[in-house]
Amino acid sequence: MPKKVVIPSLAMSPLHQWRLSALTSLVFFLIVVVWSIDSCSIRSFIKSWRFNSYSIRLTSPPSLDLDPTRVKLAWISVEQEQNFTANVLKNWLAPGGEKCREANTVEISVPGIEGKGLVELTAGEIHEFRFHSLDDSGERVCIGGDYFETDLSGENWKSRPPVKDLGNGTYSLSLQIHPDFAGDYDLTVVLLFRRFQGLKLSPARFAFNRTLRNFKLRFIKKPHVVLPELRRCELSDFDRDVWSGRWIRLGKNDECEISNDGRYRCLPDGYRCREPWCDGALSALESNGWVYSSHCSFKLFSSESAWDCLKNKWIFFWGDSNHVDSIRNLLNFVLGHPEIGAVPRRFDLKFSNPKNSSETVRITSIFNGHWNETQNYLGLDSLEDDSFRELLKSYFVEETGVPDVMIVNSGLHDGIHWSNLRAFTKGAETAAAFWRNVFDSVKARGLRPPKVIFRNTIATGGYARKLAFNPSKMEVYNGVFLEKMKGLGLVSSVIDNFDMTYPWHFDNRCNDGVHYGRPPAKVRWIDGEIGHQYFVDLMLVHVLLNAVCLR
Repeated sequence: MPKKVVIPSLAMSPLHQWRLSALTSLVFFLIVVVWSIDSCSIRSFIKSWRFNSYSIRLTSPPSLDLDPTRVKLAWISVEQEQNFTANVLKNWLAPGGEKCREANTVEISVPGIEGKGLVELTAGEIHEFRFHSLDDSGERVCIGGDYFETDLSGENWKSRPPVKDLGNGTYSLSLQIHPDFAGDYDLTVVLLFRRFQGLKLSPARFAFNRTLRNFKLRFIKKPHVVLPELRRCELSDFDRDVWSGRWIRLGKNDECEISNDGRYRCLPDGYRCREPWCDGALSALESNGWVYSSHCSFKLFSSESAWDCLKNKWIFFWGDSNHVDSIRNLLNFVLGHPEIGAVPRRFDLKFSNPKNSSETVRITSIFNGHWNETQNYLGLDSLEDDSFRELLKSYFVEETGVPDVMIVNSGLHDGIHWSNLRAFTKGAETAAAFWRNVFDSVKARGLRPPKVIFRNTIATGGYARKLAFNPSKMEVYNGVFLEKMKGLGLVSSVIDNFDMTYPWHFDNRCNDGVHYGRPPAKVRWIDGEIGHQYFVDLMLVHVLLNAVCLR
């Protein structure tokens, strides 16, 4: 949406003097508009128009401001395209023939910022750059499907700049930094897979995994450029299929060390988050100041507020082992049960409030990586087992009622099991149809089906970025399964855990490759260092509570 231009008033002929004739007023208005739009505003107008032409959605429209020096912008955002599955399949199966369509990308060219050294950009504005895939002879590749990992990192900001594949070897990359975080940044572009090769059953041997660019950027704060203040998330904010958020750092203890129990209690108890970025005790995340927000900001729950929401509720989880980690972290860090250790893949239990035993929450967890809870790598195909289907149905036919909330994902096991994207698409359709039938039977009994929270699976990290559940494949699988579930009216809310985990997926500091919520431990971690960061999944727990508790 183009920015609205604020027209300054002129003392000699103010616009409110309506006694001028209609023709005179119109001419005067046009003269003032031309006079007041400087070249910078024109460039911003053009940039905004071009950005919208590639289906980038702004979170809130700019508004007219009485201060003629202020330019109000909007937050960057993206949308999952309509007919997502059909379009991915079409592009994946696109024919070759021409040399430029058969070539493999080995390089890129980025005309907007190439060879400029330190690039200065205005903080708050959305900056779009197009770049082109090049083959080993330096010629343009004219087909899409390359999977680029992007990272925009500064001392107090980490985000994934969205990349849009234009289908012809050209890609658009969009950047935005809030003015409060102006400063120096690194923009890194990694080519992980080429020509949809990450979707293969065994993609590791096709992984390119090469850093192609590392740009130095300086975002300059200008007093006339402002972004609308983030507002607290409302229920409607969870309608969005794809998020474009960021992690920001609002506090830091340089002397923080891991405790003997593996935890990072870096900030004082009760250290509050700074509005508008979140609401609550930032210290509860044990992130040494990092917090996530997207198109809205989240509440960080205390034990009291969490129990006030969850008491007498029944929460049903159906997903991979990352769900198991989140349940344990919910119990340990939020609901006041640090004594609970390992949580099994499959259980149905009630937990009470340690401060008020009359308050309970029922949690059911059914692992969907395999119909046999001790095995792996079937994913949604687990529903082919009759006993597994009957087990799931049994929780929705109880006389006392049905779950209030169902939290679901397809999981990493699907990345390993399905031979190709078409096969997974059929599996996703089968799974959605199964749950549609279950919910229809609930309605037939005169009951209300549970609220369904679709929780995207993670972006696998470190060594796992090249494997069968690599980010390229899982991002597509997330989109396909979500589309099938939404198509049958099953999804109430979406949480883009893929976007939340992505800024931390390049190494194994916050993950063991396939989990972000492993319990704290002062032991040697997968990267050789002592201890690991677990706050990414703990942030997810609070985002889940936001979605569960909002009405």
